[in-house]
Amino acid sequence: MNWGVFEGLLSGVNKYSTAFGRIWLSVVFIFRLLVYVVAAERVWSDDHKDFDCNTRQPGCTNVCFDHFFPVSHIRLWALQLILVTCPSLLVIMHVAYREAKEQRLRAAGGDNRCHIYSHPGKKRGGLWWTYLLSLIFKAGVDMVFLYIFYHLYRNYTLPRVVRCELPPCPNTVDCFISRPTEKNIFTIFMVVTTCVCVVLSLIEATYLVGKRCRECLLATDGASCQ
Repeated sequence: MNWGVFEGLLSGVNKYSTAFGRIWLSVVFIFRLLVYVVAAERVWSDDHKDFDCNTRQPGCTNVCFDHFFPVSHIRLWALQLILVTCPSLLVIMHVAYREAKEQRLRAAGGDNRCHIYSHPGKKRGGLWWTYLLSLIFKAGVDMVFLYIFYHLYRNYTLPRVVRCELPPCPNTVDCFISRPTEKNIFTIFMVVTTCVCVVLSLIEATYLVGKRCRECLLATDGASCQ
């Protein structure tokens, strides 16, 4: 899969983000996206091929693999990265809509017309809500996937040996997972970086709300003084 489109997306939204948002983008791009593309895909490339069970019963290995790995780590991470980066696309589209609307009105009324958006990329009005909801959505997606991983793979770790007794296996068979230690290291790394991204998103959302409340309080005090 070509992840260049996500690199361009993350780079484009960077100029509309706060300092916390830029840190989040750096963590996603360097510690999640690049690690996924460069290393994680290769680590899980042989998960089915090297899943060995001590039986030659036809179909037993496939059934056991499907039971213990209902969804591949790597595909879940790919879906997670796609969903996490989608809200950034919504922010860019909202800014592009503002800029296009400003250009249309400028072309119709000339340069002497009052501007609707003096700075289309400034987080005010609807764009503020879009940005805030995008932060909540990103944090929610990451937390949902953390729960999915925990539910599918208890404690986010893989055992060295799993015992399977599903039909058509003739009896309880031992199955061996390929490179479990290496996969566990990458899994823990991705879980930790996901937790960091959740914390950063929540901090940025708190910062936006706190800044807006402060501005409203200052505006109220200024109006009362007049």
